[in-house]
Amino acid sequence: MYYRARGVNRIKMEMNSSDRTMRTAKPAPLIIIIFSLSLFQFFSLSAHSQLQWVNMDSAYQPLPKGIHVFKTTGTLDGRPNIAYYVSADLEAKDLVFTADTTFQRRLTPSKFYEKNGNPVVVVNTSFFSFTTNQNFNIIMRDGKLLSYNQHSQPGRGKDTFTYRHPLAGAIGIDKKRKADVAWIFTDTALSHPYAIQKPLPAFRDSVNDIDLQTVNGASAAIKERFVPWRMKTAVGGGPVLLQNGAIMISNNEELKFGGKAINDKHPRTAMGYTADGKLIILVVQGRFTGLAEGASLIELAGILRALGCVEALNLDGGGSSCMLVNGKETIRVSDKGGQRPVPGVFLIKNKH
Repeated sequence: MYYRARGVNRIKMEMNSSDRTMRTAKPAPLIIIIFSLSLFQFFSLSAHSQLQWVNMDSAYQPLPKGIHVFKTTGTLDGRPNIAYYVSADLEAKDLVFTADTTFQRRLTPSKFYEKNGNPVVVVNTSFFSFTTNQNFNIIMRDGKLLSYNQHSQPGRGKDTFTYRHPLAGAIGIDKKRKADVAWIFTDTALSHPYAIQKPLPAFRDSVNDIDLQTVNGASAAIKERFVPWRMKTAVGGGPVLLQNGAIMISNNEELKFGGKAINDKHPRTAMGYTADGKLIILVVQGRFTGLAEGASLIELAGILRALGCVEALNLDGGGSSCMLVNGKETIRVSDKGGQRPVPGVFLIKNKH
């Protein structure tokens, strides 16, 4: 549905670079989640809309027409905050929206910047394994799948012989420069991903590798069917934060963060798009006590909605959060060693 433009591999149970374990706690009852998010929207959205954003274009020149950089140091939930976002016009013909990834290794965003001929914007994207450097999420470039979503989590304890199958979110841009956030199924046997426009609760069975027929059967419960997702560029992460203009954090369905981690403050990276065709890339600095403490997923969704996004997606955060504009850092990365090597990035290039 456009206002949004809308492989089966084993998942590692070690968590990726968000420094959190995969969710094992029982999901909260749906009515509690809806009530909590409603309270958040009622009491907090006005605070996010009051963040004062300062144009920082002069610090990152030369910038092509259609790209602008903004910064805020306004408090978030009464705590110190530093965040940046890039607004990029999806209709600007001189801008190229693409992605890059690595195989069995990781590179810092600065190394990706050099590798890709000094693009205007470089930002981290997918979750990954520290041990194998494997991407856990979809990455597409020029309409081709470079990395696949992981769809199977092995059970533990008495559930050792079962698997849960979550469908993670992704954001894509098609050849007509329309963006979409959706929940994605990928398979190495398929030439393109398939998507649904509603979150599908993770289902359980005794099979590690699932196929399109299996997920379509599961999606019948929410009266949705997976359809081809023909994007030119796409990156994945999760959970989805906004859908159809409303805050809808599909953390429970995607089995992303356990317990109360949805409320934890961390450095964050997220992407969304507005109804008038602007791509928004947001990074929030964090883990600097008294200077910049980060944002919760709920706060992150509120900021993106206040910026005009109609759909948005959380990407890998923590020490991975990093955005470069013309090779210069925006937020200060939280890892003491500097930029964390990652296996995948989203890029904006200038044709000229």
